[in-house]
Amino acid sequence: MQSVEKASLYDRLGGVYSIATVVNDFIDRIMVDPRLNANPSVDEAHHRVPPAGFKYLVTEMVCWATGGPQKYTGRSMADSHAHLKITAKEWEAFLDDFQQTLNKFAVPAKEQAELKAIVNSARPDIVVDSAFGAGVA
Repeated sequence: MQSVEKASLYDRLGGVYSIATVVNDFIDRIMVDPRLNANPSVDEAHHRVPPAGFKYLVTEMVCWATGGPQKYTGRSMADSHAHLKITAKEWEAFLDDFQQTLNKFAVPAKEQAELKAIVNSARPDIVVDSAFGAGVA
């Protein structure tokens, strides 16, 4: 049991193939979510960026953030989201989509909590705080 506790989140999630499968579903889900696409900037980005490339970068990032051997090669969250002006309400829709995907793949509660902590750590760089702008806490 000790080796399971010491295993990285990446390993506990099943490695790159499992992570890529979950990311594939998640990206498909957010690309068509009307709650997100109601934001014209998000809608435009969803139609400008090829889904396969987006899925690749998100998979790379999740693998890296969970302790895998991959290195994230994309732009920072602040740089890639500043122009999208994502609101707190849109962030909540994104988190709802994330939860639906985690549930679909029966990701265990402990791993879900760790993944959500990683995702939520990026919130200040993604969500526009109406008083201060994106990235300001």
